[in-house]
Amino acid sequence: MQAKVSKTCLHNGIRILTKQIPHVHSVSMGVWVDAGARDETPAENGLSHLIEHMIFKGTKRRTAFQIAKEFDAIGGQSNAFTSMENTCFHGRVMDTHLATMVDIFCDIFLNSTFDDAELERERPIILQEIGMVEDSPEEFIHVLLGKAYWGNHPLGQSVLGTRENLLLFDSAMIKDFFRRFYQPGRIVISAAGNLNHDQFLDLAAPAFEAVAPGPDLPCRLPPNGQKQQHISVRDLEQVHIGLATRGLSVSDPRRYACSLMNTILGGNMSSRLFQEIRELRGLAYSVYSFISPQVGGGMFGAYAGVEPGRVGETVDLILQEMRKLKISPVTTDELRDAKEYTKGQILLSAESVENQMARLAQNEMHMGRYVPVEEIVGEIEAVTQEDISSLACELFHTDPLSLALLGPVAAEFDFNPLLVL
Repeated sequence: MQAKVSKTCLHNGIRILTKQIPHVHSVSMGVWVDAGARDETPAENGLSHLIEHMIFKGTKRRTAFQIAKEFDAIGGQSNAFTSMENTCFHGRVMDTHLATMVDIFCDIFLNSTFDDAELERERPIILQEIGMVEDSPEEFIHVLLGKAYWGNHPLGQSVLGTRENLLLFDSAMIKDFFRRFYQPGRIVISAAGNLNHDQFLDLAAPAFEAVAPGPDLPCRLPPNGQKQQHISVRDLEQVHIGLATRGLSVSDPRRYACSLMNTILGGNMSSRLFQEIRELRGLAYSVYSFISPQVGGGMFGAYAGVEPGRVGETVDLILQEMRKLKISPVTTDELRDAKEYTKGQILLSAESVENQMARLAQNEMHMGRYVPVEEIVGEIEAVTQEDISSLACELFHTDPLSLALLGPVAAEFDFNPLLVL
């Protein structure tokens, strides 16, 4: 039986979407909020992530232990994440336990107490999380690169926030931020798996229809990248390199061409960066390119971790490969292989109910509709060599072009002459 996608918009503006997949025995559900680190002022930075933690720490009906115990008792999985623009609370259970999962999510989302005593217990956990990221150079370099490229724009903030902010946050601040941003127009509830749309509505709609609209929300500032260097000297074995230039917004129609260009440049083991920098020259164990699309703009970047004495050489090689994409078309074989790789990744991920649940919500928030896999595959097939060359010429420019370095960097080395696209 073909999977069926259904959508209902409640009277207050909350959207509920389901995808019925009859051949599975589980259901994945997510409560998505179109709010994240990008929506925080500098003094609020970290509040979205703190809410992600605190929403599991007790309601008027359940303690934090009871929430955890009830999920465990049905063999369920629950989690949450915060990004620059979204916060999501999600879980997965056997289809026979759907009603219990919906009840728990309705309760924690609508009735969390954000108790000060629980906050004091959770505060050191998040401080540890911040420390874990800082102790992982390959992860922390992306935080530094975001600060370098986005500068003072909210996208340059860390999703985790700062230690200083975290120590100042209290229950009243959490509740105020929650009330301002967790509004019906920003909430999407999605579910995928062996479920019926009308039955899911009967479970979720009565509780979520009670959410009242809040005050007008501030508009998100349009992002503009900057040409900056951020060098953080640290006693490490490697220097971790991050390069960033202009990318596309999450809804740009050329996103398929951008995805293929990323795959060809550094998206897999047969990519140009992997072959040139790792396989042919042995400069790096880990090297790749990446795309970071946001609403209204994005970032295209590359990463490598190398010996301290090979930093300049590696930066130059990355930029050389980016320039090549501007100067000459990718080969027919490269484009064909990139298309097959990308289609394979999409189709394999479609076998996961969690991924299907996430795609429902993300399509709704960014496109305003469900985008079938068949349509995505067709768009990928339609990308030409000229599309990629044209996009590379548009995106890859010296201004903006930012560099972030983390590790034992030679203080006297001048990277400015290299940073030319």
